[in-house]
Amino acid sequence: MSSTYYIFIVLILIVAFLLMLVIMVQNPKGGGLSSSFGGGGNQQIGGVQKTTDFLDKSTWALGTILIVLILITNFTNLSATGQQSKVSGDSIQTTQPVDTNTNSTDDTTTN
Repeated sequence: MSSTYYIFIVLILIVAFLLMLVIMVQNPKGGGLSSSFGGGGNQQIGGVQKTTDFLDKSTWALGTILIVLILITNFTNLSATGQQSKVSGDSIQTTQPVDTNTNSTDDTTTN
């Protein structure tokens, strides 16, 4: 495999780790890290809402980057090994089933 394949693997691991951290910081009920910034109550001058927006956008961006890197790695790996992609529309080889019934006698016997 080529060195670009390993570079993409390392990038995937880094992005996956960052995505895990961003998701772990968030709280599904709106608390989490964003509630600890900006105090409490209705003091949403910019602290809490901006932190929540940043975490939300970071999650979507890192998820998108992860999917793109996985797809690029797949095509890089296919081109390095010389295989053709099934997605590109190349002809797919099909095989015919082999007839396993080789007996020439009839199975129905009358007594």
